[in-house]
Amino acid sequence: MVSGGGSNLQSIIDGIADGRIQNGRIAAVISDTPGAYALKRAEHAGIDAILLDKKSFPDRKSFNQKLSETIDGYKPDLIVLAGYLSIIAKSLTERYENRIINIHPALIPAFCGKGFYGHRVHDAVIAAGVKESGATVHYVDGGVDTGPIIIRETVPVPDGDTAETLAERVLKVEHKIIVQAVNKVLNEG
Repeated sequence: MVSGGGSNLQSIIDGIADGRIQNGRIAAVISDTPGAYALKRAEHAGIDAILLDKKSFPDRKSFNQKLSETIDGYKPDLIVLAGYLSIIAKSLTERYENRIINIHPALIPAFCGKGFYGHRVHDAVIAAGVKESGATVHYVDGGVDTGPIIIRETVPVPDGDTAETLAERVLKVEHKIIVQAVNKVLNEG
């Protein structure tokens, strides 16, 4: 599930193709954002690309119902939130307990939770003056960025760093650890 460009999705596609992810196959890519390049990445890879534009639903409940029906139709072993910016309904996290993972562009438990996504995270890291940041892959539970950590990796935050330069370094780490986490969850439980 993605909301934007899908570079983490591409890392997963590549990880399956080159064997870094074993016993994995992407059944579908779901995006909540019209024009998300991730859907094009899916189409180019021969993967079902599904747009569920949350703005085209009358309310959150009907969106969540359609999202649940769509996911259930694929019977996934694992759901990967790879830059998916919407909060997942509790009914879905309960039904797929320990089978939904998310990548977050910071070292959980710092700089996470509601409102901490995208460049907001990196802006907060720079503003706080910390010397280390990174990325975390964790299980999704009923909270926001509160599930158990699967893997995380750090990057330095040198003096003079900007949110943009930090984001570039963190994204490289994201591409690496999302592949490692997917392989680990699929093959080690």
